[in-house]
Amino acid sequence: MMSMTCHNLLDPVACGCSSNASFDRSSVRKCANANTRSKNCRDFAARRLLCFRRDIASRRVSSTRTPNTLLDDSGIAQSPSQVLDLKEELRGPVSLPNLFEVVADDLQTLNQNLRTIVGADNPVLMSAADQIFGAGGKRMRPALVFLVSRATAEIMGLKELTREHRRLAEIIEMIHTASLIHDDVLDDSDMRRGKETVHQLFGTRVAVLAGDFMFAQSSWYLANLENLEVIKLISQVIKDFASGEIKQASSLFDCDTELEEYLIKSYYKTASLIAASTKGAAIFSGVDSNIKGQMYEYGRNLGLSFQVVDDILDFTQSAEQLGKPAGSDLVKGNLTAPVIFALEKEPKLREIIESEFCETGSLDEAILLVKSCGGIERAQQLAKEKADLAVQNLRCLPQSTFRLALEDMVMYNLERID
Repeated sequence: MMSMTCHNLLDPVACGCSSNASFDRSSVRKCANANTRSKNCRDFAARRLLCFRRDIASRRVSSTRTPNTLLDDSGIAQSPSQVLDLKEELRGPVSLPNLFEVVADDLQTLNQNLRTIVGADNPVLMSAADQIFGAGGKRMRPALVFLVSRATAEIMGLKELTREHRRLAEIIEMIHTASLIHDDVLDDSDMRRGKETVHQLFGTRVAVLAGDFMFAQSSWYLANLENLEVIKLISQVIKDFASGEIKQASSLFDCDTELEEYLIKSYYKTASLIAASTKGAAIFSGVDSNIKGQMYEYGRNLGLSFQVVDDILDFTQSAEQLGKPAGSDLVKGNLTAPVIFALEKEPKLREIIESEFCETGSLDEAILLVKSCGGIERAQQLAKEKADLAVQNLRCLPQSTFRLALEDMVMYNLERID
């Protein structure tokens, strides 16, 4: 799975009008909210956005990450990529409610269907599912399915999403939920998004069974889609989850973990599902292989950027903001990007980690070392590099409110560490 085919990027079509420096992004969102399925609204938004977006490629800043070569997602050294300049690119804070306005009806339908899909045969399993479905999840993955579905459906002249598009979003959310339940068991986590985890409330046995049930239920619905390409794509994701957990378990407290290994593990645990979500949506729209490939790359790069940002926040946010103790990954021996970068400069950090934080206050000392050695800043740069690639992957799509939301999803992620 980690060996990806390189696709040529498509340049945006020329709009034939001058760049409008006073472009108001919120006006497009308001228009989209009032007329989500109105072709006139979408055409208006596309014309306005094209003027605003045509010079994006020229507004970049050079990477400051050292050394002067970077690893691509296969761990191959490449020259430094160009990264997004948030100060120029953003025209105000991006919020998820605004991002998801154009697919709000789709998400509402999904929320109504989730309980039905899980089934009410077993009250305990239903209670377990309710606990995590209602634990403040952002529904980011199904939202991405809907956004890519609508963006690519327009290319093919589809007026409405298909049953397969909607079922894919539900399957993706079930798989994500099942993986969270199992992750909390493996990590022995008591809290998830500020609430008690399923295994804390119902016990490990029920949590494992609830996760297994949702994996099985999602697989059954997946098979009934009767699309071999999508079946293979999503089945690989479930395999990747297991591979990611095995890689993580086999490298705990290993200070020789390299960035390449971290990126592979992050792909397995996070980016694989997001990439499958976005490519699967494109498949059901019937677009050509180049666009399907670019949508996969978009999801992969966005997923990697999200994981790096999450790993940064584990050091920079409070327990209240995280919904779990700060530094929880580090104390369990899971070495993430900020730690890997800091280890290159601070031998003392290696001593603390290899002692598995046996001394009082050693975790706090390790966190301070990660921050003082530039680990956070270099991880931020890595997240921005992946984000820049994700934006480039969207160039194959026509300008629309849906493409704008996909671009803003990248910006929203980076704003979490800005």
